[in-house]
Amino acid sequence: MSQGPQTAETILGGSRFLRACLRKPVDRTPVWFLRQAGRYMQEYREVRKHHTLVEICKRPEIAAEVTITAAEKLGVDAAIIFADLLLPLEPMGLDFEFQTGEGPVVHRPVRTAEDVHALRTDRVGELQYVAQAIEKVAAHFRDRLGVIGFCGAPYTLASYMIEGGGSRNYVQTKRMMYADPTAWGGLLDKLVAVLTGYCRLQVQGGADVIQIFDSWVGSLALSDYRSYAFEASKRLVRAVQAMGVPVIYFGVETAGLLEQMAATGADVIGLDWRQPLDEGWRAVGHGHAVQGNLDPITLFAPVEVLEHRVKEILRAANGRPGHIFNLGHGIVPETPVENVQAVVKMVHEFRLPENTESVRG
Repeated sequence: MSQGPQTAETILGGSRFLRACLRKPVDRTPVWFLRQAGRYMQEYREVRKHHTLVEICKRPEIAAEVTITAAEKLGVDAAIIFADLLLPLEPMGLDFEFQTGEGPVVHRPVRTAEDVHALRTDRVGELQYVAQAIEKVAAHFRDRLGVIGFCGAPYTLASYMIEGGGSRNYVQTKRMMYADPTAWGGLLDKLVAVLTGYCRLQVQGGADVIQIFDSWVGSLALSDYRSYAFEASKRLVRAVQAMGVPVIYFGVETAGLLEQMAATGADVIGLDWRQPLDEGWRAVGHGHAVQGNLDPITLFAPVEVLEHRVKEILRAANGRPGHIFNLGHGIVPETPVENVQAVVKMVHEFRLPENTESVRG
């Protein structure tokens, strides 16, 4: 359990995943997967027969079981707690539900300054069940695996709150952003306050790392990201780092935003699959670790194609400390579990050729 800021050396704990987050040399590239506990896994489907997604999140013993089962079955180097991005909306006063075929639906979207004013920031403690699940996972794995907590980024959660769910064009979100910057800024301020408290609960529960998901930030032009989203994300990143843990900052369709995302100061920048890993790393800067970036649909490919793509990414990393192998987005339903397990084995067994000098700085 974290007890305030720590030095880089005291935080290592022997975990290759944590070492990679801090750009320290590792014996082999660590690997884990976005959405590694999900519908593609029979064990999870069995749990879902008896519980809704939100019920699993709110029952620490079940959330921990799902998290542990997936990590152990795959043989990965980190376990990410089973939760949902939208959980903080409830203590803020917004009810939501998951509708079959529709995804999350927020019943009373935030559309006006009055709506923003009504949002609560004093009930973060209601999310303690996530910290309790993390405690169980951390106690199970001890130092064997990294334990990842997470939250949504301010822009991404704001877009859910305003749109009422997912969106193609984010019309309502950008309308508030452009037309009422005061309300927009107030909404982001409240989200940063709630998310900071939420992450603190997770760190106190034993999370080694916090991943901030900016899933929809790729909908923004670079100038809009700078003007309307960057500062809130930066404040959240720095607040979490002050708790003594590294931060992974991840978004999708972010090739044009990577340099600015790195300016948040996040320790690790997640890369999607739309550009080669070495190009993404150059954009981020080698002062940051990177995570990624296999196209998740490659997991459906024949094993020889899959192996080629995995090795392509690992060769692009070229042994530079600070690479965490992952997908460029989450595992999708129907993905063959055996292919996910095969990727873990490929990553763990990979070695650069003897005549290739790996980068060590």
